[in-house]
Amino acid sequence: MVHFPHTKSHGMEEFMTDNYVTGSVIKRLREKKGLTQEELAEKIFVTSKAVSKWECGRGFPDISLLEGLGRALDVSVIELLSGDCVQNKNRSSNMSKSLVYVCPVCGNVILATGEAVVSCCGITLPPQEPEDSEVNLDEAESGIGNAHKINIEIVEDEYFVSLSHPMTKDHYISFIAAVGAGGVQFVKLYPEQNAEARFKIDGVKKILAYCNRHGLFEERINKFTKSKRSLKIIL
Repeated sequence: MVHFPHTKSHGMEEFMTDNYVTGSVIKRLREKKGLTQEELAEKIFVTSKAVSKWECGRGFPDISLLEGLGRALDVSVIELLSGDCVQNKNRSSNMSKSLVYVCPVCGNVILATGEAVVSCCGITLPPQEPEDSEVNLDEAESGIGNAHKINIEIVEDEYFVSLSHPMTKDHYISFIAAVGAGGVQFVKLYPEQNAEARFKIDGVKKILAYCNRHGLFEERINKFTKSKRSLKIIL
């Protein structure tokens, strides 16, 4: 998982102020692992009566037990606290299949090669669902026009990417990224800058752009060949 910080993120302590492991989560994960209460208790050096109390809602495991409990149940501490168990289906770590998480509070950008439970500023973040950057009727009617259209040109051995998007303090493109199977090229943008970036062409499969108001947009490079649209070449 790649983390592109915007400001300092908050730690586990803040995450736990509003989330703590529940008995139902412990029971579900224990049964999924095929463990009895006695077997789980043995793994984390407590009594089976303690595990029973947790699962019946008559107590909580001490914070010092969470790491060991997570290991015993084959989940991370974050998964244990949130109750969301995820499975990374992208075992080959193909970066073109990466998921993007953006914190709405501090602007942190987290890139994960597969499903993950991601928390920042006390919020569990959902993966962003990219929209096609082509103009849609909703945008046209709202006056945005083609602001989210990702324009791609070839300049020598690079892609020159630009958007005709406002770059004010309240409405701007936060980042542009070029994603390929082997890696990600990432450019952080700020208000008052132009919404543009340059990327090496080799291996790029898609271009992503994130608007702080409207979310993530993408333009797939292979669309140009499949739809017989050619990139503009500047020599």
